[in-house]
Amino acid sequence: MQSWWMQMTDSGTTLDLRDSPVPSAGPGQLLVRLHAAALNRGEFLLAHGLHGQPGSWKAIGSEGAGEIVTLGAGVAGFDVGDRVMGRCAAAFSQYAVMEANEAMAVPANLSWEQAASIPLAFLVAFDMLVLQGRLKASEWLLVNGVSSGVGVASLQLGKALGASVIGTSGSAEKLAALAPLGLDVALCTRQPDFAPAVLTATGKRGADLIVNTVGGSVFAEDVRALAFEGRLATVGYVDGVVQAEIDLAALHAKRLTLFGVSNKLRSKAQRSAAVPRFVAEVVPLIASGLIEPRIDRVVDFARLADAKARMEDGAHVGKIVLRMPSPS
Repeated sequence: MQSWWMQMTDSGTTLDLRDSPVPSAGPGQLLVRLHAAALNRGEFLLAHGLHGQPGSWKAIGSEGAGEIVTLGAGVAGFDVGDRVMGRCAAAFSQYAVMEANEAMAVPANLSWEQAASIPLAFLVAFDMLVLQGRLKASEWLLVNGVSSGVGVASLQLGKALGASVIGTSGSAEKLAALAPLGLDVALCTRQPDFAPAVLTATGKRGADLIVNTVGGSVFAEDVRALAFEGRLATVGYVDGVVQAEIDLAALHAKRLTLFGVSNKLRSKAQRSAAVPRFVAEVVPLIASGLIEPRIDRVVDFARLADAKARMEDGAHVGKIVLRMPSPS
């Protein structure tokens, strides 16, 4: 089979398309013939630490959708030929192994590309907004970098939960593209200067929950923009800034909650724990069409370098998806 590998160094990345053996499904796993896989910014960032030591090679990709080819020992609830989507390692390959407790049935209304764009971004959004963020209807959600894959998923899930959503982006065009998804307040800025506008939009209340996909450069401004008992989720640092000032007086007086969202150090059991609740609460919203995954662009498998460049240029709104070739 064909599989994309990447070498990451302190100065950049190198991609290599290789012929690799088809993996085997172990106990509790599924072998999936992938039809589509989605890109995620973190897998291309050295600072996120997802690729081991600089200079090593690794098969890449984190989520995809396809049909089951083989069931591992002990797997129940799935059959060969079932359409599934899920997080999985080495997803930029024709075949990949998926943990059965991470796999989800693909709703009938979704294309392969739409299904591939769901598992990572929407599970992360579910973690931030529901499991840790405790977002309620009528609350205010602020999303820094709202046009990213996780940003758009957070916008869509926030609206489905009944929240009002403020989004920041340096592109007025991107913000306009998100208006049909229900973005209530669009703030065109890349600078840490948005707190006054957030306070104005919320009647001086501030944001009840903030999703920071940008990084340390906006962290202090996020604290200033939080409401009493506000929650701040840090999910990435595409700005490369991993240190930030913390206003302890604001943290103390406003009774703030600050939390991170990452799967890097979680066990398999911890990563899969939220999947049943996600399937029960969010997948029906997708299956009914209330939430429709926002695809920026579908790119042929051989053009991963072009897809990666578009992501790194920040040109996308929503998810960039690879369409897999026919099996060899």
